[in-house]
Amino acid sequence: MSKYDVTVIGSGPGGYVAAIRCAQLGFKTAIIEKYNTLGGTCLNVGCIPSKALLDSSEHYHNSTHNFKEHGIDIAGEIKVNLEQMIARKDAVVEQTTGGINFLMDKNKIEVIHGFGSFVDKNTIKVTGDDGEKTIETDKVIIATGSKPNYFPGMEPDKDRIITSTEALKLKEVPKRLLVIGGGVIGLELGSVYARLGAEVEVIEFMDSIIPTMDKALGKELQKVLKKEGFKFNYNHKVKNVENTGSGVKVTADNKKGEEVTFEGDYCLVSVGRKPYTDKLNLEAVGIKLDDKGRIDVNDHLKTSVDNIYAIGDVVKGAMLAHKAEDEGVVLAEQIAGIKGHINYDAIPGIVYTSPEIASVGKTEEELKDAGIAYKVGKFPFSANGRARAMNATDGFVKILADKKTDKVLGGHIVGIDGGHLISEIATVIEFGGTAEDIALTCHAHPTLSEVVKEAALAVDGRPLHM
Repeated sequence: MSKYDVTVIGSGPGGYVAAIRCAQLGFKTAIIEKYNTLGGTCLNVGCIPSKALLDSSEHYHNSTHNFKEHGIDIAGEIKVNLEQMIARKDAVVEQTTGGINFLMDKNKIEVIHGFGSFVDKNTIKVTGDDGEKTIETDKVIIATGSKPNYFPGMEPDKDRIITSTEALKLKEVPKRLLVIGGGVIGLELGSVYARLGAEVEVIEFMDSIIPTMDKALGKELQKVLKKEGFKFNYNHKVKNVENTGSGVKVTADNKKGEEVTFEGDYCLVSVGRKPYTDKLNLEAVGIKLDDKGRIDVNDHLKTSVDNIYAIGDVVKGAMLAHKAEDEGVVLAEQIAGIKGHINYDAIPGIVYTSPEIASVGKTEEELKDAGIAYKVGKFPFSANGRARAMNATDGFVKILADKKTDKVLGGHIVGIDGGHLISEIATVIEFGGTAEDIALTCHAHPTLSEVVKEAALAVDGRPLHM
């Protein structure tokens, strides 16, 4: 029987990064993965493939809508080759997951394919295509991630009623795509097919899109997406989704309690994700789940069993790949006796629509609810020279700072490259910096980063270019 110092169950961003850091710290490490490829949801059917399709679809959209304004004339009809687009996405995924294999080999981490389940706290049974094997381990890190969520009446059939996984490999561009849920996944994949010519209609239970982010971001993004043809239905409770054979029919109650129906070619069910703990046999070691299906951990990511830990989407907090990665590094270092640190207020969240949405720290609504006195600085991309040169003037940067200390409490961006620009604000929050720290930092001209500086100046009512 093989024996390891640390065994990681799950090879997504949290799991494989935790394994690498453990190996770097001298632990004999193994990683167990149920699929034949490494990388988990993020690399195989999540972050990476969706961004590949977003990039391809944006190229098509620009060629049909924006090239002429830039003085680029294209002769002949521009067509979507969805098969090639999907093939390119698959190639990106293959290259990326292959890179994880290289990292495992480089760090001498043993990869074991199959379902890992607890026999006891130091023994794990792995059931794979080639049978069963049992390993012994000193420490265990559970990093099994999450899977698409759905509610009664909207169960996916993976044909016409689909999840994000199936949306990444459609054989045709829908004429009409219904999206249940106005969160990150629904808006990103909705954007892909809207750019390719689909009519996209969003059905949302709450009163806004991206409801967990600062309200100002959702309002601004809605304006832009409406111009791209999106339709939005808020305060709608979906009761049933039916595959009609040639399409789908969604039945919902609207805000007034009236029953309404929507019809389309496909329905993308994107109402969040839920922790994946299937087949772990947690009962064998006495680990219980909370009412949301998450594994309970303390501030050091330790479960109720002293040698078993959990990170990423299976524990509390935002379901983000980079959050899982940071937890994996910190946990590996804590196991080695090194003091680790995560500031959960400095973890950005991003929606890769066009324009991008990015947020870090507290929202204005959270500060109001907490009774914290704050200042707001806001600056539009339309007043930035580089944004005008790029014909990308939608959106703004918004910075929230403590009214007394000027300490940055939150940053919120809707605009081109918002996912990159948010890192500056995250860094300032990590260091406990102020809006003035950003304002006093020289930002290169002409760059989009100047919008961040101007927003920081606006916190004290002194923007220079507005």
